[in-house]
Amino acid sequence: MDVDLFVAAHRAEWDRLTELLDRRRLPGAEADELITLYQRTATHLSMVRSAAPEPALLSRLSSLVARARSAVTGTHNPAWREIGLFFAQRFPAAVYRARRWWLSTALATIVVSSLLAAWIATSPGVQASIAAPEQIRRLTEPGGEFETYYSSNPAGSFAAQVWTNNAWVAATCLFFGVLAGIPVFIALWANAANVGVSAGLMSAAGRLDIFFGLITPHGLLELTAVFVAAGTGLRLGWAVINPGPRSRTVALAQEGRATAAMALGLACVLLVSGVIEAFVTPSGLPTWARIGIGAVAEAAFLTYVFVLGRRAARAGVTGDVDARYGGDVRPEAG
Repeated sequence: MDVDLFVAAHRAEWDRLTELLDRRRLPGAEADELITLYQRTATHLSMVRSAAPEPALLSRLSSLVARARSAVTGTHNPAWREIGLFFAQRFPAAVYRARRWWLSTALATIVVSSLLAAWIATSPGVQASIAAPEQIRRLTEPGGEFETYYSSNPAGSFAAQVWTNNAWVAATCLFFGVLAGIPVFIALWANAANVGVSAGLMSAAGRLDIFFGLITPHGLLELTAVFVAAGTGLRLGWAVINPGPRSRTVALAQEGRATAAMALGLACVLLVSGVIEAFVTPSGLPTWARIGIGAVAEAAFLTYVFVLGRRAARAGVTGDVDARYGGDVRPEAG
């Protein structure tokens, strides 16, 4: 290849491409011209690399092709912007869209826990079947195991332990919901039983106020996060059973990606509840102050979901990844 002849033959095209790239906006015809010149210049670069790798020419064409590719395909959002969009729109929108599922889950779980607690509190025979009287006394007495549980370990390590355990429960509800929701029901029953048994035994000992004084500060936000995870997991399972107008594969992909993203958001929510459980619940603050902190955290999360989430959902945000990264969908017959 004669490099000088090659440059003379195509310099006008490269100069024109540079001119178009230097403009802020292009009308339709010139935008099409830019794409055509980008494709030609990319071919020229390939030819020069294989036949006459002259350094100066390679550098110019490589830079030109890179600029044109960026102009044609667009640039990716910076990582910080993607994180901001996730927490400002995608996560709250995903939680809001699943609200009927997790609110129903919360109501059903609270009813089951309450009925179980009332049954245990009024049935000495049931209490005896749960544990020996001495064990129940050690659990429910002033300064007993129920109270000291929250201060049994250093606050930092206790917060990490609580966060890890709750995140695992939430992940189980989220991802195993695809198995017809069965693992979710098992996790919900275990959670309802734990709360119901503790409440029933403390009530029978005349210390139900202590129970709520200790569980409410962190429990409001923690249980809400678990209910959101469970409801979302059930929604994912239902998408497999009844995908609606979408194919089962598309429904599972879309809901599955939104569910995976929700796991990250709920991990942050559970981190907050874990910090409250480790540092606020066992603190020396008055009961009203500890419950107030938990109530403020809960109110902030619900406001976040029902204000930002509703706004984002109405704008078309689903919680799924950007369409550019969602993969291609095979056309289907109408």
